[in-house]
Amino acid sequence: MLKADFHLHTKYSPDSGTTLEQVINRCQEIGINCLAVTDHGTAAGAIEMKKIAPFTIIVAEEVLTTAGDMIGLFLSHDIPNGLSPKETAIRIKQQGGMICIPHPFSRLHPSAMPKKVVEEIISYIDIIEVFNSRSSFLSNTDKIKRFAQEHGLIASAGSDAHTVNEIGNAYVEMPEFNGRDDFLQALSQGNIVGHRTNPLVRVSSVKEKFLHKFFPGR
Repeated sequence: MLKADFHLHTKYSPDSGTTLEQVINRCQEIGINCLAVTDHGTAAGAIEMKKIAPFTIIVAEEVLTTAGDMIGLFLSHDIPNGLSPKETAIRIKQQGGMICIPHPFSRLHPSAMPKKVVEEIISYIDIIEVFNSRSSFLSNTDKIKRFAQEHGLIASAGSDAHTVNEIGNAYVEMPEFNGRDDFLQALSQGNIVGHRTNPLVRVSSVKEKFLHKFFPGR
């Protein structure tokens, strides 16, 4: 069985300072053996992680569209930020990728995609993140679960970790899969496990944004 965290950031994101080696070490400590590395605006970190990690890595990216965030999974190269949700979805599909909507409808994520927009591109979506450790409202999680059931979307979960200690705060226990082709079937059999992260951890993301801006390449 896999313990898979499907939402995680590294130093390739402007709001995280976590190195790839730190991610690998932490995962081995806590038994996480599958990751979707979803850095903001780039798949570069995920591509590098796939080369060195001793466990399953899905090359992914959290893309900021004109109407909120979208995650592309099983990518081969970057998707640019700033495109419409539909154009972003098309470009992900052109790579043979899959689409997950992270932290939808969330009041704490300014870049969360609104329900109306999600419904407009529903035919492109494969997965929806029903549990995100950085989202603080249980009622929102319940709403997303109902939405997933109503629209036949497969449920996922992720820690949305930007720091080492957040890794694995949410994950999916699921059967192993061989690649993209049987991934959705395996995920559909998964069980979501996790807890909410202390909201104060967001201070670290603000700090990292400052450091990335004024001390790049540190």
